[in-house]
Amino acid sequence: MVAQPLDLTTLPTTEDLPCSDDTPVDNEDQNLLPNLLLLALASLWSERMDWFFAVDMAVYHTTGVSPKVPVVPDGFLSLGVERKKNGRSRKSYAVWEENGTVPILTLEMVSHRYNDEYEDKLDIYARLGVLYYVIYNPEYWQRHGHLPFEVHKLQNQTYQLQIGEPFWMPEIGLGLGRGQQVVGGIEQEVLLWHDSQGQPYPLSDQVIGDLRGQLQAEKQRAATERQRATTERQRAERLAERLRSLGVDPDTI
Repeated sequence: MVAQPLDLTTLPTTEDLPCSDDTPVDNEDQNLLPNLLLLALASLWSERMDWFFAVDMAVYHTTGVSPKVPVVPDGFLSLGVERKKNGRSRKSYAVWEENGTVPILTLEMVSHRYNDEYEDKLDIYARLGVLYYVIYNPEYWQRHGHLPFEVHKLQNQTYQLQIGEPFWMPEIGLGLGRGQQVVGGIEQEVLLWHDSQGQPYPLSDQVIGDLRGQLQAEKQRAATERQRATTERQRAERLAERLRSLGVDPDTI
């Protein structure tokens, strides 16, 4: 029996789909390092409008069990798409809304809570057609029998582990590898973009400043949400107490 082609007009839009899987990260680097790559790229490619890099964003596609079930990389890069979709920020990334453009690179960071980065994700990204799959595992690579930094390239629909670091990706025009960088006054290992000669593009003070501002904004947003939730809870408690004073059990409403 021949499978019928999928009618893209029946698929939901990104306005209707969740933007992520709402799974909290279990260490700060899962959020920090992909964001550093994003901000560095925004500086390196500031004049280009044909790329999109996202952190912890749902990617919806038609090669899995359902178009409504996304894969959520820690970071991903797509080329040949708008920086801003129709002038607006994306809530999620649906391949069918991007003229069929799948990410050219995905990044997964292995942490204490292992999430099948070497098995299921490898299969998902291969079926999706992601050219480069990067796995960063600085702490648990020996536990998993792998290297701390791996680049897998899709060849004949199968991922092949590549040799060399930093690894040059000609289709992207950048290399990727590890390096030491002072972030927030603390020197640590980070992921850095590299040029064709293997030299890293160090993070500028502007990139660090932008990230600090972004993190502060996230903390303020979280604090505002907590305050809003507290206010709503207190309001509900006052209403419940008022009902009790009138002889009404609020739990029966």
